[in-house]
Amino acid sequence: GEVVAIIGPSGCGKSTFLRSLNLLEEPTGGKILFEGTDITDSKVDINRHRQKIGMVFQQFNLLDSKTVFHNIALPLILEKAPKDVIEKKVNEVLRFVELEDKKDTYVSQLSGGQKQRLCIARALLKHPKILILDDSTSAVDTATEKYIRNVLYGKYSDMTKIIIAQRITSVMEADEILVMDNGCVKGFGTHEELLKTCPLYKEIFDIQISKEV
Repeated sequence: GEVVAIIGPSGCGKSTFLRSLNLLEEPTGGKILFEGTDITDSKVDINRHRQKIGMVFQQFNLLDSKTVFHNIALPLILEKAPKDVIEKKVNEVLRFVELEDKKDTYVSQLSGGQKQRLCIARALLKHPKILILDDSTSAVDTATEKYIRNVLYGKYSDMTKIIIAQRITSVMEADEILVMDNGCVKGFGTHEELLKTCPLYKEIFDIQISKEV
């Protein structure tokens, strides 16, 4: 149920690290433990594991020629879930991101902010155990940022959230913050702890906050 944030310079390995959590990137060594099981073990059903993880990418990865409803419902359609179950679950997440009126709209007709909210709805559809947001807060409108913050710190409190962010203001409230540089962990802790113990975090904070001021 915690919010874990990852921050660091561009190219430091944040996205690669996140993609390793469901083996979209295969690690060259070590273990990835999920509920006590090493998912790099060849005996693990990786597809079943991936169903427990929701992802919101920087790129939308949506089907432009399909409707909003179809884009969200697709995983359940492929599982051949009953129509009434699909309808109920899709409508529920559409209400959360306030896109009910766009249900039958084609994705190509949506704004960038609406597409990001659609991605959030799609990721929440099956109420995953882990929700990963890959730099999803870097260039969103204020309405979309509201839904992202509600996912992180509001309604879905039982879900573990892992977020990559470029803006330090997006991670300051996280339960734990992981600071990365050149593929290595340079610091780990809360915002207040890292300001005192991690020079790189303090440098990022000073640069970004001074720009905003």
